[in-house]
Amino acid sequence: MKRRLFLTLIAAATATSASMIAAPVAQAADEVKIGFLVKQPEEPWFQDEWKFAEIAAKEKGFTLVKIGAPSGEKVMSAIDNLAAQKAQGFIICTPDVKLGPGIVAKAKADKLKMMTVDDRLVDGSGKPIESVPHMGISAYNIGKQVGDGIAAEIKKRGWDMKDVGAIDVTYEQLPTAHDRTTGATDALVAAGFPKANVIAAPQAKTDTENAFNAANIALTKNPQFKHWVAYALNDEGVLGAVRAAEGRGIKADNMIGIGIGGSDSALNEFKKPNPTGFFGTVIISPKRHGEETSELMYTWIKDGKAPPPLTLTTGMLATRDNVTQVREQMGLASK
Repeated sequence: MKRRLFLTLIAAATATSASMIAAPVAQAADEVKIGFLVKQPEEPWFQDEWKFAEIAAKEKGFTLVKIGAPSGEKVMSAIDNLAAQKAQGFIICTPDVKLGPGIVAKAKADKLKMMTVDDRLVDGSGKPIESVPHMGISAYNIGKQVGDGIAAEIKKRGWDMKDVGAIDVTYEQLPTAHDRTTGATDALVAAGFPKANVIAAPQAKTDTENAFNAANIALTKNPQFKHWVAYALNDEGVLGAVRAAEGRGIKADNMIGIGIGGSDSALNEFKKPNPTGFFGTVIISPKRHGEETSELMYTWIKDGKAPPPLTLTTGMLATRDNVTQVREQMGLASK
């Protein structure tokens, strides 16, 4: 009798222990873990994407794994690392879009859902891999925002468009640059700006110094214009054109430059006591790219609802008059 009671107690204790061990395992099985891989983890843009992804993780209750992957080798290693951690999916901004087929194959082998952000993967023929959901920036539409902003300011100042020259700081080697400046040109022309007044100013590199040199040539060859406007791939390109104009005595009253990016250089320009020819910048927000992609991945894992195949975002035009409000609206810290 005593032996039977002892065996019964042992069995009960064993069952209790098993249930205590099994409970955390079951809980772990329900845990959602999402990786977020970026190509340049030290860059403010990617730091902000991670910040907003962390907000989504806190709100939805999933674990976010942040990984810097600046090379193809590190990307493949990171995907295996996520699989070993029992993650169910990841978001990636790849260091090289041509790695597309390899990344897709690796994710499939490790049974991980994947979504791209910022840079879209391409296949062996250079075409977008449409099977992978993507959130990116519409370069052309952001360019149009620049052109619309310049056209509106031209009209506000009462300039006759035939007297205005447009410095189009180009960098045709980069498709994004081509799309942005083309969008700006198209918007200007649609607003009635003479296409013949648009002067291409090719820059050797996408920085302020090279834009300055390119704009200087455009200004030298076209002394007939009373007023000037400028646009480029980024803020740095427009700042180069503005500095070149200033060097030729063209003041803020006769110059309208609108950049793209909301960089520190642009913000510092707005802080100067007197306005310069750098009129505005189209700020691109990392909020949707970090927070929304993470939420979409979470929903995909939890509910089986895949993200939209393609989502393209734009920005908001900020000037020295409204930059604080725009940054706040886009969820960016004040600077």
